[in-house]
Amino acid sequence: MSRPLRIGVMGPGSPDPEAEELALETGRLIALRGGILVCGGLGGAMEAASRGASGEGGVVLGILPGSRTGDANPWVSIPVATGVGNARNTINVLTSQAVIAIRGSYGTLSEIALALKCGRPVVALRSWRLDLLGCGDPLFHTADTPAEAVRKAFALIPAED
Repeated sequence: MSRPLRIGVMGPGSPDPEAEELALETGRLIALRGGILVCGGLGGAMEAASRGASGEGGVVLGILPGSRTGDANPWVSIPVATGVGNARNTINVLTSQAVIAIRGSYGTLSEIALALKCGRPVVALRSWRLDLLGCGDPLFHTADTPAEAVRKAFALIPAED
C-alpha cells in the first residue's frame, strides 16, 4: 500500500507578512502534489500553511504542544494532542519525511537541527542558512520560492521511506 508523502512545514509562530505568504503557498503546493502537511497545528506560519493546504483539499496533521485538540487552528484535519510542550518538535520532525523551514526563530532552528540529526532532509525557505555557517550536511538544502522548496522536499525523500 502506498501512502501519501508527509512534508513538515516549520516556521515562526508570529510571522511577518512575507513569511505568512510563503507558508500559505507552501501548504497549497504540498496539497496539490498529494502530500500530507505536518505542522505544529497552532497559529502563525503553521496556520498559514494549514490554510493553504486545506484550501486545496489537502490533509493537515497538526502536532499540538498541549493536551487539547480544540487548540488546533481551524484548518487542521487531524489534530494530535501531545501534552509535551516544545518536545513536540521531535514528533513533528520524526513524523515528516522531509522538512521545509520557513524563516523562523529558535523553535524553527531547533526543528532544523533535529531533522538533520534524525536524517530527515531539510529545505530552508528563506530561513536559517546553515550552509553559510559551514554546515556541509548533504541533507541541508536552500530554496528561494515555495515552488522550489516543495519540489526539492518531495525529491529528497528516499524511495524506501
